[in-house]
Parts: sequence; structure tokens; C-alpha cells
Amino acid sequence: MTVQRLPHHYTVAASAAAEGEIALESAGLATLASTAPAEFGGPGDRWSPETLLVGALADCFILTFRAVARAAKLPWLSLRCEVEGTLDRVERTTQFTAFRVRASLDVPPGTDPEEAKRVLERSEHGCLISNSLKATPQLEADVRVRG
Repeated sequence: MTVQRLPHHYTVAASAAAEGEIALESAGLATLASTAPAEFGGPGDRWSPETLLVGALADCFILTFRAVARAAKLPWLSLRCEVEGTLDRVERTTQFTAFRVRASLDVPPGTDPEEAKRVLERSEHGCLISNSLKATPQLEADVRVRG
């Protein structure tokens, strides 16, 4: 696996009829169904643009953490990242105003919890999705030593 030089380009096509699901497609990937969330009158049983955005932040955080932890030679067992995005009206524009990132990291005995927390913080700063958002994510990190 080789890392490609920047810039990278990502293309997603969305298609839909007047009613029903939206099909999200990208080369080589399974089609993903999306609809409006329950908060906007949708059925609430599919991914929506809002949940996809929040999910992208959680996904990117973990992928970034993997790379940063590998470079720091930090041993770890598991990481759960839960992101809560707040959607609100600001000056008559609906937008995400905040993202709370809760990271729960399990590390093996003998691992320095403070070093693990520093790696989580570096991951937050290195996440390209969070760096691309208007609302600044706020990390809440929890590191547990597990034997």
C-alpha cells in the first residue's frame, strides 16, 4: 500500500427520484442509501447527510489515531470514538455549530496514560475531516489501562 501525493480527489455521485432514498455511489464501493433524518421529517432508519458528516469525523479520528499511534510506537488495544454534532441556526443559516468527540482508549498494562492522551490529542489536530470543518471539534479523551 503506497500513499499517493497530494492533491487527492474523491468523487461521490448521488441519485434519486422525487421520493424515496438517495443512492450514494463511488467507484469500487458499495452503494449507500441515504434519506433525510427524522429531525427533518425523514424516516430515521437510514444514513443521512448529517449522520454521514458526523460519522466521517469519527472514522477519520480513528484512522488518524492509528497512524499517529504507530509513529509514536504506542501500544493500544481498542478505541471507541463517539461524535455528537450540534446543528443549529446561526444568522438565518442552518449549520453545524459544534462537534464533541469522545474517545475511549484501552491500552495494555505498562502503557503511560499521559502519553496515550497526548497521542489522542495529536490525532485530533491531525484529522483532515476536523481540519476541514467550520465548527471546531472538542475532544474528550478517556484512557483506560486494561490487563
